[in-house]
Amino acid sequence: MATLNLPQVPGTEPSRAVLDAFRIAIAFQVHRALPQLTVEQVYPGVLYGVKGIDFTVALARFRLGGKPDEWAKKVTDSFQADEYVESATQLNGFVNFKLNTKSLMSKVLRQVDALTNHTEDKTPQYGSNSSGAGKNIIIEYSSPNIAKQFHVGNLRSTIIGGFLTNVYKANGWDVIGMNYLGDWGKQFGMIAVGFEKYGSEEALARDAIKHLYDVYVKINADASNDESVHDAARAYFKRMEDGDESALQNWRKWRDLSIEKYKEEYARLNIAFDIYSGESQVGADTLKTALDKLKEMGLVSESKGAQVIDLEKFKLGKATGLHYISLETLRLLSSELMEYPWAKSLEHVNFGMVLGMSTRKGTAVFLDDVIREAASIMKEKMMSNEEKYNAIEDPEAVSREIGLSAIKIQDMAAKRINNYSFNWSRMTSFEGDTGPYLQYAHVRLSSISRKNPELLPLPAADKVQTDLLTEPQAREMVFLLASYPDVVRVACEKNEPSGVVTFAMKLSHAISSAWDPLPVKGLAADQIEVARARLWLFLCARDVLGAAMRLLSIRPLERM
Repeated sequence: MATLNLPQVPGTEPSRAVLDAFRIAIAFQVHRALPQLTVEQVYPGVLYGVKGIDFTVALARFRLGGKPDEWAKKVTDSFQADEYVESATQLNGFVNFKLNTKSLMSKVLRQVDALTNHTEDKTPQYGSNSSGAGKNIIIEYSSPNIAKQFHVGNLRSTIIGGFLTNVYKANGWDVIGMNYLGDWGKQFGMIAVGFEKYGSEEALARDAIKHLYDVYVKINADASNDESVHDAARAYFKRMEDGDESALQNWRKWRDLSIEKYKEEYARLNIAFDIYSGESQVGADTLKTALDKLKEMGLVSESKGAQVIDLEKFKLGKATGLHYISLETLRLLSSELMEYPWAKSLEHVNFGMVLGMSTRKGTAVFLDDVIREAASIMKEKMMSNEEKYNAIEDPEAVSREIGLSAIKIQDMAAKRINNYSFNWSRMTSFEGDTGPYLQYAHVRLSSISRKNPELLPLPAADKVQTDLLTEPQAREMVFLLASYPDVVRVACEKNEPSGVVTFAMKLSHAISSAWDPLPVKGLAADQIEVARARLWLFLCARDVLGAAMRLLSIRPLERM
């Protein structure tokens, strides 16, 4: 078997994604048979994903002229097995390649172990790459309104935005996560008027968001029967706009207390922001500068005594002919209209709606209600096994994490552009492609070391006898582990979390299928190296499943 010095291909990182090395080796085989094609030209056509085949190359894509099956035959005729590829077979105009199993098992598992457990900064890095090195990105998401409880309407933006922050970092980008808050407007005048009547400093200190929301609801009820409340609110907000320090002092306190409470909410969701900004940061001077610029460019016209900007090309109209846009949307559109050079690099990552989201009792929901309900359901299910439940150190925290996993996986399982129906019974099931199922798979993998202390410590990675992993289930699992870096790259290119969810589910199912054919415990004394190789395989699978879960902002559990 030949040892191959692989050529370099731009955009590949074999040291971080070992399948890149196998693809390059296959591209080199095709190039050697068909020298008119370079390795770089062939590489994008080396594909996997067909059941029962490691990699396939369709010769027709290269437009060589003549019959693709004749070109395919040339490739198979000149094929030479090497440390990466053991066979090539022709099927019409396709060449199917089988990887060298011994190399696949050892190279993949060693890379997973090295990039998970032996990195310089001691952080798991398997799946990451440097494609975004030197690039900067701001991801703006969540954006709740200050003094209002975190509503489920903010949930999708928060979950998807948190994922995008993680996946861009994993692809080497320098990421700033920004929360652009709704922290300005007449509603603060309403809250100020309401606080004088209904406010409590004690309740404010205890839970600022809940108390300010309660005040807001009560004063709005008053305002529905008393127009003077609106007048007082407008007058108060005018004081804020004019820079009245006494009015701004209250607003700052409410804003700061609300942000602290939001940070607690986000921490529970495993989300963190680098910057909290908001509509209040767009001052009167900034607005005047923007308006003057738009006038100078001839984009402003008079209509019925008002100054208007034609936004027709942005297709924001409703059937009524009216427009509603937020300050945030206007800020983005103005950036494009005013020809800022960076405006073309702005991208709106859209997503579908959540349909039918409510508690089991059918009540309107805030995030707290949803998390509490999900945790309650999971706790009930956990308590059905009293022995395991009693072994859990903090069952409240564990049930909450499983509940959050259920919520997040249901949200990210389908393509983000699609609407989805919120379904309590489906998402909280331990069967099927759900968050609880992922947690169960990870917990089961985490328990394997505890159940096999006699096999520990494992030998160094280069001493584990991976050639003893001969079962097809082991090979299938290893190939999946090898594909994870590709999953991370594609997720970033498409701004799409569903592929990561699909990968995590496939891996969990492959792990489940491997338990019986690959027992670790109970083997004969002369099979100890087989047991160690299998244990290492399952631990590597745990590491990669955990990496995928963390990419989805899910905290992998060790026990449940």
